[in-house]
Amino acid sequence: MTVVKSILLHTCCAPCLIAPYYKLKGEGYEISSFWYNINIHPYTEYRQRRETLEAFALQEGFELILRDEYGLQQFVKAVAADIPGRCSYCYETRLEATAKLAAERGFDAFSTTLLYSRYQKHELIRQIAEKCGEKYGVAFYYEDFRPLWDEGIRLSKEAGMYRQKYCGCIFSEEERYLKKKDKR
Repeated sequence: MTVVKSILLHTCCAPCLIAPYYKLKGEGYEISSFWYNINIHPYTEYRQRRETLEAFALQEGFELILRDEYGLQQFVKAVAADIPGRCSYCYETRLEATAKLAAERGFDAFSTTLLYSRYQKHELIRQIAEKCGEKYGVAFYYEDFRPLWDEGIRLSKEAGMYRQKYCGCIFSEEERYLKKKDKR
């Protein structure tokens, strides 16, 4: 069994990172954050989330690896034929990049802040991440961070972080507006 000390943590945004980061750091793990999120649209949202994460990394002093590729066209082309199933592509693209980078850079393991969100498809994330870990020969560190949900909200608000209102893709934003419309 591999002893895990260093974890490359795919990060979708600082508010989803803050509680898992403090927990893992408190347990003695060395955490580096990886920003790769071609799913986030529009560009203003993408930039705001990235800048908030950069500020948090600077404040806390952890390594932030940026793969700064705004991918509207790539993402839409890849999911257009199956918009309801888009999350599989989204997870696989980002988790494969994370596993590959973790293996190349010699991290003991990789994980993702997607495991923090109550709104993500948790078991699908786990299944894809385990497959990516096997492919690249790096351990997938699994932890269900959802119990930290309320703590993360509190911490991110106290820190004055920009807090987004949807998953990130243009289709999840549409779903958010349609839900609001249905409530009227």
